[in-house]
Amino acid sequence: MRVGIASDHGGFAMKEQMTAALKSAGHEVTDFGALQLDPADDYPDFVIPLAKAVARGEVERGIALCSSGVGASIVANKVNGVHAALIHDHFSAHQGVEDDDMNIICLGSLVAGKALAWELVQTFLTAIFSGAERHCRRLAKIAALEREVKTS
Repeated sequence: MRVGIASDHGGFAMKEQMTAALKSAGHEVTDFGALQLDPADDYPDFVIPLAKAVARGEVERGIALCSSGVGASIVANKVNGVHAALIHDHFSAHQGVEDDDMNIICLGSLVAGKALAWELVQTFLTAIFSGAERHCRRLAKIAALEREVKTS
């Protein structure tokens, strides 16, 4: 799978470990930065390009990291077509994809340890959107809101 990954300084070490694990598992990984540890960097500078790449289909799924995962989640969801969520449990890691077509998982490096984070990412990447009518109906309402907000 083509996977994008991004983090600020808060998620930098986890991003480096996660990138290596993803490549070892056979995924094609695009690193949107940070490319070096800089305590003064800002997560939007890396998460926005990741989110845009996911929305354009350049990568199939995305992983956004920061210290808590909250900021990464907020900014990723500002990009139309992105369904990002802060995930710290296995159920949400697969259910978010199956029901809500989640395409970016957001993790907090200070909240989830590296072993749990890797398990959650694997769960996220193997989950498949169900395509059930009720879920498609709900996603259509979200897409309509995105169009409305874009034109207002």
